[in-house]
Amino acid sequence: MTDEPSSASASDIDDAIIARVSDYLDGALHGAERAEVERKIADDAAWKRAHGELTETRKFLSGMRKAHAPSNFSDGVAQTIHKRSAGRFFGRRTLGDRVPFGALVAVALAGLVVIAYVLWSSSTGSLKVDHRAPQAPSHGSAAVAPP
Repeated sequence: MTDEPSSASASDIDDAIIARVSDYLDGALHGAERAEVERKIADDAAWKRAHGELTETRKFLSGMRKAHAPSNFSDGVAQTIHKRSAGRFFGRRTLGDRVPFGALVAVALAGLVVIAYVLWSSSTGSLKVDHRAPQAPSHGSAAVAPP
């Protein structure tokens, strides 16, 4: 029964060692802290083992970052999905996908200007202000001449 608490504390110590060695490798420790970790790495087997494992892991991971995806990767994936799905995905492109948004806005504005001009220039358009004096409506009876 005494083995279980010591194994739990040993894992806590290992985590603490790993955290300190990781900080050391990241360059986050300065002055006395850095010197203390360097001394423990040189003297203690657990610290030395943690340092070696973290160094190997970082070398492995740094090599993985060098690979980049090809520039046409996304187009190739889209084409493959289109072929395998028989056109159910990425099948038809909408007008917004084919024509730039700025061009659609320009066409819409030009259309609004044309409609406004037609309304303004027409004799029955509602945009014109009639400055003439209003005339009295005739009541359908014959006009009476003044005496």
